[in-house]
Amino acid sequence: MSAPDPQDPGDYPDPAMLRFLRRLVTLLTTVMIAGVLMILVMLVIRYRTTRAPLPPVITLPSGEEASAFTQGPDWYAVVTEGNEILIFARDSGKLRQRISIEHD
Repeated sequence: MSAPDPQDPGDYPDPAMLRFLRRLVTLLTTVMIAGVLMILVMLVIRYRTTRAPLPPVITLPSGEEASAFTQGPDWYAVVTEGNEILIFARDSGKLRQRISIEHD
């Protein structure tokens, strides 16, 4: 029978300290990955629930009917069936701008 090869790690059991360090590194890696995931989840939840308040009622000029709606930080806009975009101030609800959409 031949003598064990010192270069072959399979022939010798791992020292107790080396097993401890392997487990510690694995545990710390797992905790770090979980922490990063938790931070990402918290950011997504925070930005998903932050919405600008809307007025309870949007009053359109007479004869106008809404077909679409969008909003910005201090304004909201309504696209009407008459092919116009009506931009309102968020704080006062007053009509800021009226944009006509042209057809080809």
